[in-house]
Amino acid sequence: MNVLIAVPSCSAEMSGVQRHAFNVARSLLRRKEIQAVHLVVAPWQRGIAEDAARDMDGRFMVRAAEMSNSSMGRNAWYYRRLPVLAGKLGASVVHLAYPVPVNRHVFGCPVMVTLHDMYPYEIPENFRFPKVLANRMILRQCLCAVDGIACVSETTRRRMREYLPARLDAKTVCIPNCVAPMSGPMRPMAAGFRNEPFLLCVAQHRRNKNIPLLVRSFARLLRERKVDARMRLLVVGISGPETEWIRREVSEHGLKERVSLLSGLSEAELHWCYARCDAVVAPSSTEGFGLPVAEGMLAGCRVVCSEIGAHREIGAGHCYFVDLHGDAETALATAIALALDTARPEPASLPQLSAGAIGAQYIQLYQKLVETRAVEIPRRFRAVEHEA
Repeated sequence: MNVLIAVPSCSAEMSGVQRHAFNVARSLLRRKEIQAVHLVVAPWQRGIAEDAARDMDGRFMVRAAEMSNSSMGRNAWYYRRLPVLAGKLGASVVHLAYPVPVNRHVFGCPVMVTLHDMYPYEIPENFRFPKVLANRMILRQCLCAVDGIACVSETTRRRMREYLPARLDAKTVCIPNCVAPMSGPMRPMAAGFRNEPFLLCVAQHRRNKNIPLLVRSFARLLRERKVDARMRLLVVGISGPETEWIRREVSEHGLKERVSLLSGLSEAELHWCYARCDAVVAPSSTEGFGLPVAEGMLAGCRVVCSEIGAHREIGAGHCYFVDLHGDAETALATAIALALDTARPEPASLPQLSAGAIGAQYIQLYQKLVETRAVEIPRRFRAVEHEA
């Protein structure tokens, strides 16, 4: 089986979508059914893709496709050029790493997409008006056009049922993100950290991530002396619509020396963050999956997270859950203090998220799509002949 994974997006830095694509590739390469995995990226993503490829075998190939770094340029490439590339590479299946425009009729193989979340409907503030309308249109068009949809959680699948046509459910399965314990070298960040304790939040600067709330709760913990006086807060994630608001909160609470906003970390640096942090904090109002929660558990971190469905699916029995309704600032600060007062747990076991388990599920889905496609194409030809 020859799989093409398409992941071009606007960011040249590592994000959740790119990490998902790399982890899918790793899970597929464990399978003997796979002859090749072609990871197609934008030119500005080549560096992070090649860095991720270092632990892959010879069946993994990174291909940079020429396109302009604009929404129109990327969407045009997906709609017009991706089908051509899939044909040239002899792809058995095209796997879209996230929803994009799909010209389904010109593909010669099945096309599927990973659905991470329903943010364009749930939290339009992440996109702002009128951009959110375009995002909703693309999301709907993609899900209607593809042959298969892999939701990363049952929470995401339920949300899809709330907002989109019921007929989509027939071609939808739930395949979680592949999450494995980080291994290999660790590399400390060049961010002024020495031996200070720190809280870790891995999140893009988006409204649903509630980073300003975390900054205020962190300020409260320091003010009330409920944490080590040297405690710092490290937020790892690419900038976004909330960046300026986050910086204002940091400034207003006099935390410029205590809060670090970093992006573009390597796997080795992120590995160091999980291994060294005093707790992972994920106060999101909504999530599709909750990758930092799973990674924190696998690293043996204390994990404090919001009481939402996606986090419950992963972390029930392991995390300190926070109800963000009501006085969220106090509730989050109290949960963090409580977590820090307990011993660091042993790394959790999450076999259902392992590369072996996820690879097997994707192979099963791909094979089903290929078989269905093989039956449908002759039917289409017969229909055309009959009309002629």
